[in-house]
Amino acid sequence: MDPIQQFLLQQSRRQFLGNASRIGIGAAALASLIGKTAIADALPIQAGHSLATDNGPGYGPGNPGPVHFPPRAKRVIYLCQSGAPSQIDTFDYKPTLDKLDGQDLPDSIRQGQRLTGMTSGQSKFAAAQAISPFRQHGESGQWISDMLPYHHRIADDICIINSMYTEAINHDPAITFFQTGHQQPGRPSVGAWTSYGLGSVSENLPAYVVLLDKNTDPQAQPNYSRLWGSAFLPSNHQGVKLRSEGNPVLYLNDPTGASLQDQRKLLDGIARLNTLHQQQVGDPEVDTRIAAYEMAYRMQTSVPELTDISTEPDSTFELYGEDAKIPGTHAANCLLARRLAEQGVRFIQIYHRGWDHHSGLPSRHPKLAREVDQGSAALVLDLKNRGLLDDTLVIWGGEFGRTVYRQGNSASDFGRDHHPRCFSIWMAGGGIKPGHRYGETDDWCYNIVRDPMHVHDLNATLLHTLGINHEQLTYRFQGRDYRLTDVRGNVVRDILV
Repeated sequence: MDPIQQFLLQQSRRQFLGNASRIGIGAAALASLIGKTAIADALPIQAGHSLATDNGPGYGPGNPGPVHFPPRAKRVIYLCQSGAPSQIDTFDYKPTLDKLDGQDLPDSIRQGQRLTGMTSGQSKFAAAQAISPFRQHGESGQWISDMLPYHHRIADDICIINSMYTEAINHDPAITFFQTGHQQPGRPSVGAWTSYGLGSVSENLPAYVVLLDKNTDPQAQPNYSRLWGSAFLPSNHQGVKLRSEGNPVLYLNDPTGASLQDQRKLLDGIARLNTLHQQQVGDPEVDTRIAAYEMAYRMQTSVPELTDISTEPDSTFELYGEDAKIPGTHAANCLLARRLAEQGVRFIQIYHRGWDHHSGLPSRHPKLAREVDQGSAALVLDLKNRGLLDDTLVIWGGEFGRTVYRQGNSASDFGRDHHPRCFSIWMAGGGIKPGHRYGETDDWCYNIVRDPMHVHDLNATLLHTLGINHEQLTYRFQGRDYRLTDVRGNVVRDILV
């Protein structure tokens, strides 16, 4: 039979169109000249990687993908503070606000910038000073709020970025932007891009793991699974969520009680069938399915051992606090993140929700700070003590900042509205300058006056620490090359060692 006829007969209409979108209609004609194997060889590859070294989307366990230059970081732990902490009350010290407290925000400072509908109707925009004192800490003299006393111990280990900014002014597009590089849903998450670019170094755990808090606050922002999804990347790169209650991963245990040996025989049989199907259709998702079965089999033994913290010494809980014994707390998730890092997990995402305080900020922000302060600082110290901080990049921050002006008229029970123009995050380890402060805002903490750092710049820098050129990590989808940083982003070299 003519090769092109054989190719077309083996494709369903959907499979044919799916393959055509990835490899082009011309590949079908090419098959008539050089044979059907050309179709499989024409699957998408990462720009900048050669066919000789690239395995296409999805590297196998223990088989990391190539990098563009020597990396400083091997893994990332991202502490996402969903809801957006106030930079004014945490890491951006503004002594001038003590004198400006209660004064109306001048038009010359606001410059007609967009406000949310929650405060745009206010007749007055009275500035509010920080709710807690700031003091300098460490040899670096980092200014950190008294609201975060455990962070004082890591002042010389973290790099505080005071000049982050974003375009998004509402939570959903803002956190989607940080996690996927785009404000609208439908793009792969940063963890999925990392998994796609570097693969896994663990044979028994996924490359990308997600840990959620147990926050029951009705005002807490929801956690959407698309924030750790793979979108159009092969689905084996999506984050695997570990639950804090019940089985860590749903359906991981076999309800039939079959032995591991019997499961092994079953999986081998399924793999043979899937391999035959892959040879017929050339769909990379078939390979993903095979890999998922294998990973689930291995995780039946690796995950229970990983989540059993009973073997941790008392010194661990002295460092992380008693909350680390309670599954689902931020401290417990930080401890689990360290254990995941030790086992070779490439990207670990921790979500802590509840920072969205449009009212009652003076009482509610300190509560949230207490929930995350000790665990976050302990993670950095623990990694450092174990020699892991040098090659682990840790990031802490929310999706935007909070306004200097009060939401509401109360001087003691006010809130702060969303503010994307300037806010603070911190980074540590993985080639980041320790004890360093980057960027500066004006006296009203409303605009950036030095060294702005955009979301795309952050993601470009993150990938750079991992040895990846963000402009070369691409995936062709629907006729376009996509990347995490879209068409923007610069590596911020001033914060690198």
